[in-house]
Amino acid sequence: MTSIYQSSKKNLLQEFQTNENGLSKAEANKRMEEKGYNELTEGKKESIGQIFLSQFKDFLVIILIAAATISAVLGDYESSAVIFLVIILNAILGTVQHKKAEKSLDSLKQLSAPNAKVIRDGETLIIPSREVAVGDIVLLEAGDYICADGRILNNASLKINESALTGESLSVEKEDIILEREVSLGDRINMVFSGSFVTYGRGSFLVTATGMNTEVGKIATLLKDTKEHKTPLQTNLDNFGKKLSIVILAICAVIFAVNVIEGSSIMDAFTFAVALAVAAIPEALSSIVTIVLAFSTQKMAKENAIIRKLHAVEGLGSVSIICSDKTGTLTQNKMTVMNVYVNDTLLPFDKYTVQSATENKLLNFSALCNDASNTGGVEVGDPTEVALVNMSTIMAGRLNNSNLETASIRNQYERLAEIPFDSDRKLMSTVHNMDNKLIMVTKGAVDVMLSRMTGIEINGQVNTITAKDKDKIMKANLDCSKKGLRVLAFGYKYIVNTEVSMEDETDFIFLGLIAMMDPPREESKAAVAQCKKSGIRAIMITGDHKITAAAIAEQIGILEDGYIAVEGSEIDGLSDEELKTFVEKVCVYARVSPEHKIRIVRAWQEKGNIVAMTGDGVNDAPALKQADVGIAMGITGSEVAKDAASMVLTDDNFATIVKAVENGRNVYRNIKKSIKFLLSGNTAGILSVLYASLAGLAVPFAPVHLLFINLLTDSLPAIALGLDSHTKEVMAEAPRQKDESILTKQFLFGILTEGFVIGAMTMCAYYIGLKNGGEAVASTMAFATLCLSRLVHGYNSKSEQCILFKKEIINNKILGGAFAIGFILLNAVLLIPGLNHMFETATLSLNLLLTVYGLALSNLFIIQFIKFIKSKLVRTEAVAISYTIESKY
Repeated sequence: MTSIYQSSKKNLLQEFQTNENGLSKAEANKRMEEKGYNELTEGKKESIGQIFLSQFKDFLVIILIAAATISAVLGDYESSAVIFLVIILNAILGTVQHKKAEKSLDSLKQLSAPNAKVIRDGETLIIPSREVAVGDIVLLEAGDYICADGRILNNASLKINESALTGESLSVEKEDIILEREVSLGDRINMVFSGSFVTYGRGSFLVTATGMNTEVGKIATLLKDTKEHKTPLQTNLDNFGKKLSIVILAICAVIFAVNVIEGSSIMDAFTFAVALAVAAIPEALSSIVTIVLAFSTQKMAKENAIIRKLHAVEGLGSVSIICSDKTGTLTQNKMTVMNVYVNDTLLPFDKYTVQSATENKLLNFSALCNDASNTGGVEVGDPTEVALVNMSTIMAGRLNNSNLETASIRNQYERLAEIPFDSDRKLMSTVHNMDNKLIMVTKGAVDVMLSRMTGIEINGQVNTITAKDKDKIMKANLDCSKKGLRVLAFGYKYIVNTEVSMEDETDFIFLGLIAMMDPPREESKAAVAQCKKSGIRAIMITGDHKITAAAIAEQIGILEDGYIAVEGSEIDGLSDEELKTFVEKVCVYARVSPEHKIRIVRAWQEKGNIVAMTGDGVNDAPALKQADVGIAMGITGSEVAKDAASMVLTDDNFATIVKAVENGRNVYRNIKKSIKFLLSGNTAGILSVLYASLAGLAVPFAPVHLLFINLLTDSLPAIALGLDSHTKEVMAEAPRQKDESILTKQFLFGILTEGFVIGAMTMCAYYIGLKNGGEAVASTMAFATLCLSRLVHGYNSKSEQCILFKKEIINNKILGGAFAIGFILLNAVLLIPGLNHMFETATLSLNLLLTVYGLALSNLFIIQFIKFIKSKLVRTEAVAISYTIESKY
């Protein structure tokens, strides 16, 4: 089937049953009734109520709701109220995040032009863009937004900014031609697309697609069909919650059975089992994670990364693939002069001195044959022309000569006439009076200019241009083009009057070439190198041309030996399974479509990777949503891209992503500290109760004790650990595996070991209390020791290494505050008579109170000693393995 861009205008007018006079009003109305209005549609949305209720589907939440309900029935209203409060708060936060994520399509709708100028029944009408029908003839001029997709019928130097669709900032020069071969979206120069806008010229087009059938409509469909991915932490916490709940329920069931067998009433045994379940399940975990992530977003905002979806912070820490856009992210998004070919020599721009008359003339001509300006840092005009204006400014500063400023040059040599640029001849000419002679200055495409050259100026001397001269010029052009540079040729001729036309654009004297590109950011190379050290692979995905993309990728270290650069069309014929193998060897994708981007991201995800995707255009939005972490550009990014993304860069800088990854890794490590702290403390409580039950002792804790521990010694230290200091050491580690569980063998062993130590100290306190005052004192001492031990254990949880005599153990002021608050409140419960009755505690003598302090503090020294021994063993094992490898090889 022949594509629209491959068909002639005559055939298309017949196919769409229209003509140059446009549709009749009746026919247009009929088509709108059949195919609908020219607007984006969306499916049925979930109500806020439905979204809110869906937050309660989590297994851990269901268990907690059941426990809270039972607590309320049994009269423990405080526990019940706290649990319900935490659950509802989490549900509200989830609902808000969900609603924020739905904005993408709303922003996409705003791209539609409000009105369109169409021809109907031979008359020009202005109608609402939603009423444009397939077959309409639409008129365009500079400043117009394009309301639908279509084929160009008439073209007068049309330039269209399609950055929303392609991501490339340079306007596309349109041509009224037939394209014979299949080409990507960015190369369909005889087509226009909805959501883009006209920057120059005028013309008309035949509407070939409206609404959801346009390229923007296809993106809207992709957005609706693309589901957001849970981060590894979200997945881990879901699985963790289920496993933990089952284990705790089983333990509580055992304790319930033991208590009943030993003579407790069923109601008392059941009440205690429920209280233990509530205490053992870290219901505040979700809130703690949310608080830690929220504080982390403030830190990241100061480093130019705005987090839109909280869990993206942790997701960044797991990233193993970063698919990055080129323009503005890896590059400066600013065309800059890189090379100059003058006086028969190709020079880097920093070696360009303007010492000879020819060099000076080339600088003057680049400022004169130019419509751009840079006033007070405000750049106006085509990016390539702005680069030429900035070239004069740089040279003026470098040589401390204000006469080389663009404004000075233009004041000295006033423009007397011009022949504007157009895409057919690819030239621009201006006329000036220089040294009392009229001179025509022309710039344009190298091949077009060379065909019109008769002379060449070298070091101020003009000679007839030879085939050898042209070969050297073409070689210089080719060398620059291979590096992805955009090259313009400059020439001039003397004329007799200011009345010039296109026929006069011939017989030029060649002056030189100026080569420009959007150069890499200085920090991009270092950021890519850091990615490699951290086990992260950086991949460039861009709408730009393959040569340009590959040149930039090579400069910053993305494109290396063993990897290749490809165009999007090269993956069209690959199945999803074949693509999974193909992506391994590709690190640069050029001229890609939205569908290509999603397929590339999905292929890496299916290989078990966590993928971050950057983008700024509308075309990037589906892939941003598909990625595990979508990253939009804050400066150049469209609202559609920002709404679909998890994170927005306020500086559009790739290096900021690497900083964000470092933050994400630190956040995950700190959240693991919080989880380990909570679970080891809970394990100590469970082991104490289990031991007492099996040993035939009275239950060591009253339900109110468990509630006190849950509210005070859990939450504050856990939050403080989540906000622990960040280190750069995390970037030396490889990204963790997508399916890596929080509950690794090493992690579980640490929880059980530390829980056993705390539990042992708790039961020591119980026996001492039992010996010195009976069950009431024993229960009070066990409660106080467990409570204070968990506060002390916050310092143990700061590191897997022994840090007893290091500054690291006291560098967390929030943890110190949490310890102080917990210590004061615990002593208030133990020492203030009015609180004794409320919290079911007995009065302790000074000796017993000091015993509690000593037993709680001993946990710090014992656990730190265990960590010291463990680190020594690990180091010894590592040295042994290293020695074995060296001996073998």
